[in-house]
Amino acid sequence: MIDDSSKKDIEKISYEVLKQSKALGVFPTPVEKILNYTELAIDSGIDLSKVDKSFIDRLKDGSSSKIKVLQSGLSKIAGIFDRREKKIYVDFSLTNGKKNFVKLHEIGHGILPWQNAILLASDNNQTLMDLYENQFEAEANMFASITLFQQDIFVSEINGLPLNISSAMAMAKKFGSSVHSALMNYVLKSRNKCALLVLTPIKESGFNDAICEKRNLFYSDSFLTEVGELELPEKFGFTWDFIRDYKFHKRYNDKGRITFKTVNNEDLISNYHYFYNGYNVFVFIFPKSEVNKSRTKVILTNL
Repeated sequence: MIDDSSKKDIEKISYEVLKQSKALGVFPTPVEKILNYTELAIDSGIDLSKVDKSFIDRLKDGSSSKIKVLQSGLSKIAGIFDRREKKIYVDFSLTNGKKNFVKLHEIGHGILPWQNAILLASDNNQTLMDLYENQFEAEANMFASITLFQQDIFVSEINGLPLNISSAMAMAKKFGSSVHSALMNYVLKSRNKCALLVLTPIKESGFNDAICEKRNLFYSDSFLTEVGELELPEKFGFTWDFIRDYKFHKRYNDKGRITFKTVNNEDLISNYHYFYNGYNVFVFIFPKSEVNKSRTKVILTNL
């Protein structure tokens, strides 16, 4: 969706913002410093979790017919960027990590120069997903991700940590991101063979029914090259070990063992690490023989 030239431009802009705002190398990533540098402001008097459709309509009605508006579905809007007022509106009920990503996404709409035609953008969970197809939204997501994780600093950090879901969760705390975002980036940028399966619980499922459905599936480059894609269903029931972890109310498990089938019909004996954050089930997968040697031990608290 984003061509190589645009990616390089976004990387340059992100690095310049981090450097000029004196956010580079500061942890958690100081989003407020970045906001101040860009001269954009969060409207602290408006909480998007508490406004109704009329608020969005008033913002939209203030635009002439010639103004380009990027507008998601009106339900569950997480963030809005209004170029006319240099303001960003946020759903304050979001976790701190998710709010940081939303703020940086809206900043991306504001400072990527080729997006100047967009004077109003509203974003929900769909537009804030890494794989969303709209080009401007994908660009804002890329800017938010590489800025929050400070580009190569995140990669350098994960390469020095053991291959473990706890490493990614520690990075979420260090950089100020959501666990979801840290896990996704951990896998996509890992030099190891690993994958991340993200599941959403199905409401009111019976004991023998599907209990969770697939939301996302991410692979590291080396996993795809050396192993290939996994043969996985869209919905998962009690026969899957990690679903039993969820059903038995486990929050965390880094001792999972399981055998998957690849799309080439080969068996892959794997370790899996499980985490449930109250919204999604995360299954971190890597071949049994895969390790990342490290002298660092990650200890998680408050699980």
